Amino acid sequence: MAERNVSKQQATKYVFVTGGVVSSLGKGIAAASLGRLLTDRGLRVTIQKFDPYINVDPGTMSPFQHGEVYVTDDGAETDLDLGHYERFIDRSLSQANNITTGRIYQNVITKERRGEYLGSTVQVIPHITDEIKAAIRRLAPDHDVVITEIGGTVGDIESLPFLEAIRQFRQEVGRDNSLFIHLTLVPYIGATGELKTKPTQHSVRELMEIGIQPDVLIARGERALPEELRRKIALFCNVDFGCVVESADVKTIYEVPLRLHEQGLDREVCQRLRLDTPEPDLRAWREMVEKILRPSDRVRIAIVGKYTELVDAYKSVQEALIHGGIANHLGVTMEWISSDRFTDRETAGKLLAPYDGLLIPGGFGIRGIEGMVEAVQAARETRLPFFGICLGMQVAIIEFARHACGIADANSSEFEAECGDPVISLLPSQRNVQDLGGTMRLGAYACRLRPGSQIARIYGTSETSERHRHRYEVDNGYRDLFAEHGMRLTGLSPDGSLVEMIELPDHPWFIGCQFHPELKSRPTRPHPLFASFIAAAADARRRRGEPAARPATAAVAAS
Repeated sequence: MAERNVSKQQATKYVFVTGGVVSSLGKGIAAASLGRLLTDRGLRVTIQKFDPYINVDPGTMSPFQHGEVYVTDDGAETDLDLGHYERFIDRSLSQANNITTGRIYQNVITKERRGEYLGSTVQVIPHITDEIKAAIRRLAPDHDVVITEIGGTVGDIESLPFLEAIRQFRQEVGRDNSLFIHLTLVPYIGATGELKTKPTQHSVRELMEIGIQPDVLIARGERALPEELRRKIALFCNVDFGCVVESADVKTIYEVPLRLHEQGLDREVCQRLRLDTPEPDLRAWREMVEKILRPSDRVRIAIVGKYTELVDAYKSVQEALIHGGIANHLGVTMEWISSDRFTDRETAGKLLAPYDGLLIPGGFGIRGIEGMVEAVQAARETRLPFFGICLGMQVAIIEFARHACGIADANSSEFEAECGDPVISLLPSQRNVQDLGGTMRLGAYACRLRPGSQIARIYGTSETSERHRHRYEVDNGYRDLFAEHGMRLTGLSPDGSLVEMIELPDHPWFIGCQFHPELKSRPTRPHPLFASFIAAAADARRRRGEPAARPATAAVAAS
């Protein structure tokens, strides 16, 4: 739906989403789903995330600790929830959309050192809370609604300054311009066969003790919430019955906006914020969800990586593969395989034999690299569709250099500092970098595509812009050798100095890219590389005459 400004005089509206009882309930999906519904009502919506940890950003955190680091066009390293926001509202976000405790304190201390608080004792209230409120207001221009998710769980000491700030914020902008949504767990006790509302009651009471009365409650659980329990929650938590919304587990997170709309969440939000909007047109979204739930066939993709024990480390890759399936009306069964299992060529061949495609995503460090090399060689020699992303492309370069070009000791200087043939080496701009945080090649950069190449046909254009997060690049000293042995360097930086994409023209589908295309894929606009990769996997399956791949796990949490 085309965007429209509700009124040129209309004040920006603010929605705050908090969570209680336990973490990982799905505040990010709830915020993103509401954003989608309001966007489809014609409103200009943006979403931001406040994270209570003291890191300035998640860029230096382990994927096992934090999950994926999501990179925006402007090069911000952010929480993975920003990926959900972008995928649902189909808008590019920025550094201003992810604020951490560390960044807030860094800003306040910088101001104090400059003398901006001269004469004042710098305190949590008002200085820290004022900085938080300023971060909220920063997004108001050109937006009708700003949705802010408060990370963590009510009761955590780390999130108290953020909760105090939004309490103050409502006093400043008024009740007609702000709304509190609280998401809690309603657990099911199997031994008694009951859903329990007491954790929700206690969570709301804790919010009220710091001065916040939720306007809307979203109750997460495994089971549907009966009407009598919704009435009980409304009574004990002091909210209207129509503002108690259930969010049970669904088969795909993209169902959540539809389930929330059926219960009138977006209508209630618009009424309380005095937003006069038409009903959302959700036909395209419903059609997209139907393609996920009822695919014509399935393909089976092996994802060989370093952090496969925690799938959230590759959340955007996972979603982009689903989007590729949507583009082809196919389901995608993803199986995560640790690269450590690929110990030799024979083992690699056996492990990959059941699959229709191989994807190697990004990562850092030497662990598991040799296993990835074995996997790439098996895919290249058996003509299995291969997609290498960032580290995946670098591993493909190493494998090709060793086994196609005969450079036995080819490696990356990241993994072997004194390597004799570093086909992957540190960017010149990175050689004197001391700090690790925020210093990589980050954000969107242009890439020129070779005319007539497979990649140019996939994109349907001669130039694209993609998001990066890396320090190492293909060493230009080996480019001519790779070309002599059949590898095409079909995507380059505009000045031709950096290799951005590779392909093998004698292979059905063998493509690597230095950037992260998964970060720009949307369920309503699948990235062309993922759409083409899934189509190639389907072709490979048909050539083998394989039956449909078994479905993935039937139900996932709405988180």
